Amino acid sequence: MIKYLIEKEFKQISRNPFLPRLIMFYPLIVLLIFPWAATYEIRNINLCVVDNDHSTYSQQLVEKAVSSGYFRLTAIEPTYQQAMQQIESKKANVILEIPPYFKRDLINKQSADVLIASNAVNGSVGGLSSQYMVDIVNSYAAGIRKKWAQTGQTASTQPTIEVVSQNRFNPFLNYKFYMIPAMMVMVLTIMTGFLPALNIVSEKEAGTMEQINVTPVPKFTFIFSKLLSYWIIGFFVISISFLVAWIVYGFVPTGYLSTMYAFAGIYILAVSGMGLIISNYSDTMQQALFVIFFFMIVLILLSGLFTPVNSMPEWAQWIAAFNPLKYFIEVMRSVYLKGSQFSDLLPQFFALIGFATFFNAWAIMSYRKNN
Repeated sequence: MIKYLIEKEFKQISRNPFLPRLIMFYPLIVLLIFPWAATYEIRNINLCVVDNDHSTYSQQLVEKAVSSGYFRLTAIEPTYQQAMQQIESKKANVILEIPPYFKRDLINKQSADVLIASNAVNGSVGGLSSQYMVDIVNSYAAGIRKKWAQTGQTASTQPTIEVVSQNRFNPFLNYKFYMIPAMMVMVLTIMTGFLPALNIVSEKEAGTMEQINVTPVPKFTFIFSKLLSYWIIGFFVISISFLVAWIVYGFVPTGYLSTMYAFAGIYILAVSGMGLIISNYSDTMQQALFVIFFFMIVLILLSGLFTPVNSMPEWAQWIAAFNPLKYFIEVMRSVYLKGSQFSDLLPQFFALIGFATFFNAWAIMSYRKNN
């Protein structure tokens, strides 16, 4: 029975000459144009400090970084490896490592090294974070030189600090590599959200829904056949996106492609279920279109696609916690740039499973055969 219902769905799609073209060309247009045009600014950069010196000089440097307004101190770790765990768990964006004998070298050798390591999954954030910290360190060194000059020391004995900067996960700070995975999610969301939202209501307007309602097809089977149809379409869309990223940008995932496909399968079910809910409650296609458009705009803006969620007001971060786009964007960026494995993405997995279960259960219960 499900086989025939799925065939019916694809026949309905093929009868509309616009929909097959939309499914084929929309991912191409978005991924070829949007990554070149999208930009955003950052705020509230999370800083993790590794202070191996524990001197007044190192404390002053950390205080200067925090008081600059660009950084907020989120952790102080004893080793660089533990600090990297803060970056990998997305609790920190930048590591400032102050070496042992920082104060002694600054006084005796008139020079000292510090290490700045930034999470460059987002090339823009990584580059700006490193630059902000470099400017702060240089300003701190200039302040010490001025202070020493006032004490009568010569310019040759004034201290200098050499900064070594590292960009983790995105060494060349390529902003397109940060945006492309998120654009894939946006394309998949629009295709598997809009089409289901217009599906049932279009059958209501065409009068074919009455024919389905008089058949013994259970509600679960009917909704499941629609979900499975858009699940297949969603896999086709995401596969096109992967190919465009590889052929046009030379962008391939650091992690496993199978991990992204697994999460995509769950995500498609969640978004398609949401679309079917809207279609069940709508009386006309125009009404369904306005409702799904409203939700899509809100979900995309609060997903972290353009603006980091951490930079949003607290109330917006609470709303974003209930946004499935946010979790799938995190998955795509983590697998593409960081090489994250399934075990690293368990919070996102359980969140998407919860969304898929909730939306699809609601879609089944809200479908009324007596309409």
